[in-house]
Amino acid sequence: MKKPLFNASILALLIGVTLAGNCQAGRDNWRSRVSEEEVVTSGDITAEIQFGRAIAARILGSHPAYNNDELTRYVNLVGSSLVQNTNRPELEFHFAVLNTDEINAYAAPGGYIFVTKGAIKYMKDEAELAGVLAHEVSHIVEKHVVKELKIHGSDESGTSDLAKLIGGGSDAARAAFGQAIDKGLELIYKDGYKKEDELQADISAVTITTLSGYDPSALFRYLSRIKPLKEKTPRPATDDHPTFDLRMSRINNEIRANGVDTKMLANNSMRFANMLKLVR
Repeated sequence: MKKPLFNASILALLIGVTLAGNCQAGRDNWRSRVSEEEVVTSGDITAEIQFGRAIAARILGSHPAYNNDELTRYVNLVGSSLVQNTNRPELEFHFAVLNTDEINAYAAPGGYIFVTKGAIKYMKDEAELAGVLAHEVSHIVEKHVVKELKIHGSDESGTSDLAKLIGGGSDAARAAFGQAIDKGLELIYKDGYKKEDELQADISAVTITTLSGYDPSALFRYLSRIKPLKEKTPRPATDDHPTFDLRMSRINNEIRANGVDTKMLANNSMRFANMLKLVR
């Protein structure tokens, strides 16, 4: 697992200054972070967006978007405030509410994030919404699906597999691209992320919500509330997904390690309560 993007002393220093300076410093530091593991080309970014768009279309085909412009605008405003504190300025993030009572949220590569109506109903404040969205944002920022499925654009020879599939007009190319989409959906729908990826998304969510001015312990509260509901469905013995207890423990440890004073950060419970009245 990667180390957190900010160590304890740096994040504590960021939180010790004013919130405006806090967010700007975090945004500048994170966006200027250069990956030592990979070189990303414009073709890689294009491939990621095109692949993610196809997955997003499949998700919307399974669960239509909730027809409520005001709620959708609200979720996008919260999400947009979070992505300002990430290192993916090349992506345009899109947030949507799915019209289902299932309790879940999904992230498709390229910046497409979905939260279900059922998940929102179990939230108590805006900070919990921010925590869930930040977790999904983190999956995209850290390119978990992209890396797992080895999604790349054209190389110098123009023969990269995904580039050929996206641009291919043959039946075989379309079938292969469809199979790649199926694999991506399986990762997203069936909590198929590696344990270290899921825990990394939680840790990054703590950083993103804190820098955005939200109480990062809200994600812990939300997970503890939905835990009994989600654990009713037994998971396979071979499942590598982290338990709720482990996730919540790591979130608490991250908050304590960075000396975050959660009482100084926002929950915006009244604003969220007013918006929740729109959910039927």
